[in-house]
Amino acid sequence: MIAQTIQLALAPVFVLVAIGNIMNLLSTRLGRIVDRSRVLQERHPGTQGTEHDEIVREMRVVDRRIHLINRALLLLVLSAICIGMTVVLLFVEEFSNAPLQPVAAAIFILAVGLLMGALLLFLNETRQATAALRIPDTFLEKDREL
Repeated sequence: MIAQTIQLALAPVFVLVAIGNIMNLLSTRLGRIVDRSRVLQERHPGTQGTEHDEIVREMRVVDRRIHLINRALLLLVLSAICIGMTVVLLFVEEFSNAPLQPVAAAIFILAVGLLMGALLLFLNETRQATAALRIPDTFLEKDREL
């Protein structure tokens, strides 16, 4: 019986590993964005006119990206906690003979929902980063044949 419970708990553990990898990726992105925000904050006081406006625009994008990644990380942590609770409930059910599988299933579904929410926030953040970092057509010299 315990072997069967371990097999049953293995799938949520794999999801937990995936969540950890995504959290690592998001933490790395967050670190890079924070570094960029520090550079922009240092440049901000010494600018004026069009250059100042560009700095402020980029700072707004960076601020929004930081917010999105923080929310995604929160959802991932909550998802991981739900996965851990699912595994615990599976073992508690095994040892106590209490009918906890429906509760474990509901918590697992919640965990997957939180994971999907985090991935949607990550998608939004990457789309904003891509939109903000587009290379202007003037640099691409699209009118020239190369």
